[in-house]
Amino acid sequence: MGKLAVITDLHADINHLGEIELTKLFTLLREHEVTRLHFAGDTANKIDQTLSVNQFFRQRGIPTTFNLGNHEMGNVKGEQMIEHYPDSHFLNLRYLPLNQQTVLLGFNGWYDYGFSELDDSQQIRSIKNIYWFDRIIERFSDDQTVDREILRQLRIVLDDLARKNYQVILVTHFVPKEEFIVHLSGKYQIWNKLNAFLGSQELGKLLDQYPNVQQVVFGHTHRRFEDQRIHDTIYSCRPLGYYYEWGITRDFVLDNQLAENFIPMKMRSVLNKHQAEFAAYKEEHLIEEFRKALTLISY
Repeated sequence: MGKLAVITDLHADINHLGEIELTKLFTLLREHEVTRLHFAGDTANKIDQTLSVNQFFRQRGIPTTFNLGNHEMGNVKGEQMIEHYPDSHFLNLRYLPLNQQTVLLGFNGWYDYGFSELDDSQQIRSIKNIYWFDRIIERFSDDQTVDREILRQLRIVLDDLARKNYQVILVTHFVPKEEFIVHLSGKYQIWNKLNAFLGSQELGKLLDQYPNVQQVVFGHTHRRFEDQRIHDTIYSCRPLGYYYEWGITRDFVLDNQLAENFIPMKMRSVLNKHQAEFAAYKEEHLIEEFRKALTLISY
């Protein structure tokens, strides 16, 4: 028996996670007797830092693999590097046997606008080009064509695994199910327009066709959800997210009466005024945030 840990959206650079903080995460993994670790995208903005984070855990004895999120995709050049990044620990449309019955299958993923409230693809693309980080990512075609092509390739891999009677743990970055899309109201409903870029509705439909897909782990939402069982597959989404979104940050701000309401996007300026105090609080409580962001799967 072994235990897989999956972490998404570590954002090591934005969250200022250096050796001290990663050691806290390593301690937590050892506490849970983790035998394999996978980072499911957005480990850092720079691919070099993603590789360094992976190496940190490998050097300490935990076999570690990764797939890319949109932030790393923005730091590599072209489709070949996105889909076939030249590192032996990179899993995209590649699988790794965990035991005789179960494999870990990595898949970067993408989006098909299926979660958008808008029907006009051209309008959605305009929003992306104005507001969304991914406008800098070099893909071979428009988003929906890219998504169709990578799902075609994923189907080939899933068919092969089904023929071989493997149970599959699939890790990806983007959202595969509507159940994990949040629709806001009031003055925040403008953010709903960005749901187009959160994931692929067609990926979810594809996964429904494979009863051997045991569990799917993903992130990208920067929101955590309870596990859900859909068509006998467990879906897990608990990204770490940015430091100003964390639960421990909420506690720090509200307990110290630094704001009447906790609105993550407004917290950076508040925290900048209290850097020393927050740094001390973060050092004491960071492991709690890590604990809530871990997906653990026995195999």
